[in-house]
Order: sequence, then C-alpha cells, then structure tokens
Amino acid sequence: MVKIMNIASWNACSARGCGLSDPIDELPIAYVEVDDRGVITRSNRTARALHSNSDEEIAGRTVWEFAPEGQAQTDREAFFAMMSSGVEPPITRRSLYSNGEFRTYELHRTLIRDAEGRPKGVRAVTFDVTETQIAHEEAHRAHMWLESVVHSMSEAIVITDALGFIRSVNPATEALFGWRAAELEGKVVEKAFPLLAYSSESSKTLTFNMALDSQSRGIATFIDRERREMQVEISTSPVVDKDSGFTIGVVSVMRKVGDA
Repeated sequence: MVKIMNIASWNACSARGCGLSDPIDELPIAYVEVDDRGVITRSNRTARALHSNSDEEIAGRTVWEFAPEGQAQTDREAFFAMMSSGVEPPITRRSLYSNGEFRTYELHRTLIRDAEGRPKGVRAVTFDVTETQIAHEEAHRAHMWLESVVHSMSEAIVITDALGFIRSVNPATEALFGWRAAELEGKVVEKAFPLLAYSSESSKTLTFNMALDSQSRGIATFIDRERREMQVEISTSPVVDKDSGFTIGVVSVMRKVGDA
C-alpha cells in the first residue's frame, strides 16, 4: 500500500534530510513561511538567493531584518498589527536591493491559521515585477507627454474610441464650443456635436463610420453650447493601433472658419 505523506511529515522530513526533494524549493518564485513572532521557519532556494548571494539559510531570522534601512521598525509594527487583526493582508510592492541593484517585488501573503482560525503565521510568495513596472511607467510618461501636446494645441482636438464615445477633448475645444471637458467626455460624438451641414471635395456626408474608414477634410456647421451655428474646418483621421493594426478610434481637428 502506498502511503501519502502529509505536510507536517514532509516538513519534518525536509528538516532532517530524508533524501526527498522539496518541490517548493524548486519554485522559480521566492517562498517563505513565517511564525507569529515574525521568524522565518521555511524558505526556498529562490527566497534565499533573493536575500543572500551565497544561498545562506535564512530560517531563524526575522522578516524585518531584510527591510530597507529605516523601514524595519515600521515593518515590525505592521506585522504584529496583522497578526492581531487576523485580516488577510493586501498585495504590496517593495523595492529590494538584489544582485547589485534595486528591483521591485510584488508580495502576496496569506495567513496561516490554527484549528480555531487564529493567525499563527504567514505564507508569502514574492514576484519580481521590475520590468513590468518600468514598462508601465514608460507608458504612463508617454501618455502624459502626448496629453500635454494635445492640450497645448491651438486647434480644437476631439478624440473618440472605436464606438464613437468621446475619450478626450483639449482646452481649445472647450473654448470653441463652450462645453467643459467633463460635459463632453463619455458622450457619443454625434450627439455632443450635432452636424447641421457639411461640404467637402468628395461630396460625401461626414459620418463617424466614414471617419473610422479613412481620413476626411471639409467644412462643417455645428452648434455651440449657446445654440449658435458655427462653421469650422474639420479634418478627421482614424487612430490605428500600431501593434495590432486595428482602428481604435478617431481624432478630429477643428478650427473656426475665418479665424487667424
């Protein structure tokens, strides 16, 4: 008969060395178990490598020993508050010095509980999210830069998604039509800017579906917030995702006819 080894027996065997390999030790993510005093009781190879260049055993040390300078006391207090409350801890991010550089790690924790449900420790896994965070920050900077460019333009800019809902307008649009950005964003463009008349060299009527398909340029008549008719020179262009090649929206540029 094959006997199934339970977790307690496995841990005891691992501590004594029974010739069995510990699958947790082979995980490519850092894994630790901590008791209710904050002392590490179990760690895998990746966790040891994260905190020690020589793969030294870290069991027996407190988790706040590995905190950045000046953070240890805060981490210690937060740990005992977590033990006291019994509330499952949220996902957090930490900057740690590893292999000669600071890297960003995401920490996922769950409480270890006794038979009565009282916290008696913590299990934690740590993921290196440095590259993901860098990519996110670069994308955010690019977005903010583009947003600054659009907001600085003297022409009215209206950006819609592929369904025709207004995603963004610049201050020049607010000045031209009298609507605040918050009043326009989220509305269907054809309802926010009712088209009274349109003329162009192609003699085609301007519709959102047409703007999704190709560039257009012409003279349009809209009404502003005060219900006054206004003629504008308008050019539209599909916004195409450079990776997928799909059209994801439309950008419209408008200038009042007769303005300098």
